[in-house]
Amino acid sequence: MPQTSGRRIKTRGLLKKRVRERGIKPPSYLLQDYKPGDKVVLKYDPSVHKGMPHRRFYGKTGTVIGKRGRAYIIQVMDGDKAKTLIVRPEHFKRL
Repeated sequence: MPQTSGRRIKTRGLLKKRVRERGIKPPSYLLQDYKPGDKVVLKYDPSVHKGMPHRRFYGKTGTVIGKRGRAYIIQVMDGDKAKTLIVRPEHFKRL
């Protein structure tokens, strides 16, 4: 069989929750407010599909630049280039 080439390719272990983390998060993460300049680390919540960046940015540290609707604009270094991501707050946490 040919290998698929979707956005979640080879993420079986990466996007798997541990036994005690299963289900949706409590809504307290929505109450946190992030200001421009805050440092955040990208840790995805696999139970929420919307607003999830590409898997290459998993575990990276970025800086909040601004807000766009419910999501935040985060700048992440990818090698020597600065990439701009639009990420929902369930997929990152404050450093």
